[in-house]
Amino acid sequence: MKALLVAEYRDGQLLGSTYELVAFANQLGAESAMFLVGSDSALPQYDGPLYLADSGKYSEFNPAVHKQLLLDVIAKEQPEMVVFAHSSYGWDLAPRIALTLGAAQVSEVVEIVDGVPVAPVCNSKLRRQVKANTDRTVVTLQAGAFGLSDEPSGSPTVEMIDTDSDSAAQIEFCGYEEAEAGGVDLSKADVIVSAGRGIGKPENLEIVEVLAKALGGEYGASRPVVDSDWADHSRQVGTTGQTVSPKLYVACGISGAIQHLAGMKKSEFIVAINTDKDAPIGEVADVLLVADLKQFLPVLTEKVRAL
Repeated sequence: MKALLVAEYRDGQLLGSTYELVAFANQLGAESAMFLVGSDSALPQYDGPLYLADSGKYSEFNPAVHKQLLLDVIAKEQPEMVVFAHSSYGWDLAPRIALTLGAAQVSEVVEIVDGVPVAPVCNSKLRRQVKANTDRTVVTLQAGAFGLSDEPSGSPTVEMIDTDSDSAAQIEFCGYEEAEAGGVDLSKADVIVSAGRGIGKPENLEIVEVLAKALGGEYGASRPVVDSDWADHSRQVGTTGQTVSPKLYVACGISGAIQHLAGMKKSEFIVAINTDKDAPIGEVADVLLVADLKQFLPVLTEKVRAL
């Protein structure tokens, strides 16, 4: 299978989601090429062909002309799958490409099973495998669902691309406006310490947050904690929150509902702290500590600080 990976570039920087596309292609076992509207001063560390359009000419976001550039590359590469990040760029461009190609589209893919994309449905309470009946498939990948096991490396073979499309004049790119401060992108955290219903009361969230800071990470929460207004929704891990794949995930008082497990089971190393030795989270944990987290976490935090 051949996959065309649509990388993203913003404000002079290559976005980290680019390497999630690479991880997806590797997991799929696909031969890949990459498309980017960006700059040769910020190229991905990637071994393979890279079709590069100058963002100075076409702007960082112009869906009409980016669509034409991408269609030109698809005509040359003939990929069976076109892969976007599930981002504002992907949301806009992927359906345009799918409609033009007459291709199936699968949005917010979280896993590949036997070569078939898996995506959440029913408000993320269920998952389904979606096998396309078309020659091509366009997919978008949920942030954090596909993490790289190794550091990015390599140097692409760059081919500059251009288009005669007159659609550039249809849209004027005015720039980006930053959202108000608040919330957190857990998909970028290397260490996450998450609180579940087992913390007992909102005041105990502090010991989870303190451990997260000591480890140089972020704190997260399960849905019951968020639904109880003990933590902001931006901290929620799971299919109705964020999908994460940190190097270390510490689950504190989390039983392991399927929705939560689906959002964190790709973490490289999982430590679960629970008073119930038979809690479902033990099935995915590398280490299960049967302990009262209110007593254990402060001690663990002091040991971490001592190191």
